[in-house]
This record gives sequence, C-alpha cells and structure tokens, in this order.
Amino acid sequence: MSEKDRSGWAVFGIGDFRLFGSARFLTGLAYQMQAVAIGWFVYDLTHSALALGLVGLAGFLPAVLCALITGHVADAYDRRLVGAAAFGLQSLASFGLLAYALAGFQAIWPIYALVIVVGTARAFANPALQALLPTLVPGPQFGSAIAWNASLWQSASVMGPALGGLLYALGPSVVFGGAAASFALASVLTGLIRFRPAAVTERPPITWAALSAGIAYIRSQPVVLGAISLDLFTVLLGGATALLPIYAGEVLHVGPLGLGALRSMPAFGAVAMAVMLAYRPLRRHAGIRMLRACALFGAATVVFGLSTSLALSMACLFVTGAADMISVYVRQTFVQGETPDAMRGRVSAVNTVFIGASNELGEFESGVLAAAIGAVPAVVAGGAATIAVALLWGRFFPALRARDRLLVKG
Repeated sequence: MSEKDRSGWAVFGIGDFRLFGSARFLTGLAYQMQAVAIGWFVYDLTHSALALGLVGLAGFLPAVLCALITGHVADAYDRRLVGAAAFGLQSLASFGLLAYALAGFQAIWPIYALVIVVGTARAFANPALQALLPTLVPGPQFGSAIAWNASLWQSASVMGPALGGLLYALGPSVVFGGAAASFALASVLTGLIRFRPAAVTERPPITWAALSAGIAYIRSQPVVLGAISLDLFTVLLGGATALLPIYAGEVLHVGPLGLGALRSMPAFGAVAMAVMLAYRPLRRHAGIRMLRACALFGAATVVFGLSTSLALSMACLFVTGAADMISVYVRQTFVQGETPDAMRGRVSAVNTVFIGASNELGEFESGVLAAAIGAVPAVVAGGAATIAVALLWGRFFPALRARDRLLVKG
C-alpha cells in the first residue's frame, strides 16, 4: 500500500465516495437544523416535556414498523435509487413543515404526522446507504471511509443545530425551507453516484425467512449482538437530547441560540474523535475500548445533568459525543464491514431500528421520565444506568469484551 493510500484523506479520491459524503453532509445538516426548529417550536407551543418526547416517538416508530421491509428493499433494489427517493420524500415533508409554520396553526398533531413521514423516509434511506457504502471503496480504505462518513454526518451535526438556532430567530419557516432544499440536493447527488450493482436476475421472495434473515444473522453473531445492544442501551438510557430545550430555557437560561450550541457539542466531540480514528484506526482491544467508551458516556451524562454552568455543560456534551463515536465506529465496522453483501441491507435495517431506538425512543423515554420526576433527576439517573449497562455487558457478552481486532470482509 502506497503512502498516499495510507493517508486518511485517500478515500476522497474516489468520486462516488465524494458524492455519497456530500449527500450525507447535506442530509445531516438538514436533519439537525430541522430537529432544533421542531423541538423549540413544539416546546414554545406546549411547554411540555412529554410533547418533546412524543416527537422522538413519532420519528422512531416507522423504523420499527418498516424494518423488515426496508431491509428487503435495500437488498433487492438499487440502493442508490432507494436513498435518492427517500431524500426526496424528506424534502417534501420539510416543505409540509414550512407550510404549517407559515399558516400559523396551533394544533400539534400535524407536526407529529410530518415527523412520521420524515421517519419513514429515513427508515428506507438508512439501511440502503449503510449497505451501499462498503461497495464504493476498496477494503483497505473501508475503516477510513467509516470514520470520514461519520465525521461528515457529525460535522453537519455541529453546524446544523447552531445554524438552526440562528435561523430560527428569523422564524421556523426559514429553517424548514433550508432543510427542504438540502434534502432535495442530497437526493440529486445520491442519484448521480456512478456505481451500479450487478443486475438482479431473481429477487429474493418476500417470505418471513427472507425478511427476518437480518435478525437471525445478528442473533448468531454474539459480538455483533453485543455491540449493537450496548450502543442501544447506552444512548437509550443516557441520552439527554430531548431535554436540551428544558435545560436551555429553565436550567442554563440561554434561549434558542444556546440550545443550538448545546446540541452541537456532542457532534463536535464526535467529529474530533472521528478524524482521529480516520488517521489512527483502532488496531487492538476494540471490544474493551467500546465498553470503556460507553461507561465514559454515562459518567459525562451524570455531570451534565448536575451542571448549572454553560461551559461545563458544553464540555460534558463534547465528551459524550467523542465517547459515542468510538462505539459507533466499532459497531458500524461490524455491521457494514463484516456482514456479507447479500445480507447487508437486512442487517443494516435491524441496526437502524437499534439506532432509532437509542435516539428517538430514548428521547421519548427521557421526556416521560422528566415529566414524572423532573429533567435533572431524569438525566442523572439515565447516566448512572448507562454506566451500569457498560459493566453488565462486559459480563453478558464475553466475546465482545475479548474482541481484539476489527475485520473487514470483501
């Protein structure tokens, strides 16, 4: 391998990866901008932690209800076109949010309905694009591609919330319009990817065995199951994203601009870690490092929950993002790099459900718990539970704890 190929930047010499990465960045930017606007918009209308939690539930349910179908679609059809169509649908949903904001309605249910549309589109896009990525780069560059792909998403997640908070000062319709345009452009870029899969002469039949093959595969791989479930419970219990509007408004008193800054910090930490991993991939002790990263995520969440200082709160969120990036890197290498190509869509669809559960369902859990016991106790309890999960998973999944190196199949 040449010195150029060893460089973390070499993957950007591949045109298809540049198109893929650009679309990834645009959709991340649009999603994060829109998440800030929806969160503040709903909280401004309701002042309800439960209402914020229901936004997360509305975004998560489609991933669960459609998981078996989305994986089958990703394995049976052109993954580029599936992704492009899904981004187009997200653009239409953003235009719907724009129209709602301009109309000045007070009812909340149309927002939930449009969030469900966005969630449905993401449910189809995520497994298709996760399965597509390994086919765009050579095996030796796959680890770098994983890290840079995550870095592009997280970079957008740094810029998106801050930009969303800034533009929200001009009105939520400005944010929704910008998101709609970004999703539309991402749809075009994804469709321009030159890679063409081999022609499908016979698509797998739509049977329960075919649809559930991803679940069966994950259950047969204790390392993969351990990594996915660990990431699930870490963010499900320790995530405080849904409650950031409450922290920004009632604990730290920093308003929507401060909310954008707070939402950016986990992504900023993830970007820093992703760039480090692109240049210095994990070579040894992958399993134990993932477990330690999840415990660190929980500890930082506890400190964030107790903090009344904006600087300390932002530092804690930075640490949660960096720690989560290590977990994401290990998990995605298992799912995307070590799964046979014919099954990547279905396995990625199951992985998408776990990701959605840890994020959107985690937001719902945080909202419900905060409504019952208060925002601060909910965040602290979630962080403590995350530390416990990291310790337990080391015992429940000894194969994960003992896993040394990350492998990549062709």
